[in-house]
Amino acid sequence: GKSTLSYILSGREDYEVTEGDILYNGESILELDPAERAAKGIFLAFQYPVEIPGVATMQFLKVAMNEQRKARGEAELTTPDFIRRVKDAAEKLKIDQAMLRRPLNVGFSGGEKKRAEILQMALLEPKLCVLDETDSGLDIDALKIVADGVNALKSPDRAVIVITHYQRLLDYIVPDSVHVLYKGQIIRSGDKALALELEENGYADIIGEAA
Repeated sequence: GKSTLSYILSGREDYEVTEGDILYNGESILELDPAERAAKGIFLAFQYPVEIPGVATMQFLKVAMNEQRKARGEAELTTPDFIRRVKDAAEKLKIDQAMLRRPLNVGFSGGEKKRAEILQMALLEPKLCVLDETDSGLDIDALKIVADGVNALKSPDRAVIVITHYQRLLDYIVPDSVHVLYKGQIIRSGDKALALELEENGYADIIGEAA
């Protein structure tokens, strides 16, 4: 249900909400398509980012940034300003400039794909970031780089939902709140201590209490 939640929030078209609502800043977003939700500041980082042959990474980033700026009534970025922003963000995420000259995610390693998504997040500056098991397939060095990128975006007016099974990611992205989702329901909530409890004891006891 965790990935389903992330897809529902982002507006994936092959999922249907049969009851209830999604209120975002007090507004229902159920009828909004993914582009409209993105323009309102919702960003989804995929568990397995897809390769998109024929779409240049830099062109993708420029179009995405300018479309969101237009939706907010802001002027489009000039080419020099765009390049400067991408270069600065890429350096912080240790992304080689050669990666940015390739088609989006094509031939990228798992770690490179995740860093490319965090680069998108850094450039788009969303208000709600949903990270769907972004630690999948990452070695410890890539995990630290991705976590540093996420931590750099922390601010009082930005929320980050981190979906994970493992404590290791939460060693680097320390959560304010931890929720256990089981069969579509939140069955336990707590602070970072809850994640440590789960790492030590597993989920069985909590699921047993909820059964």
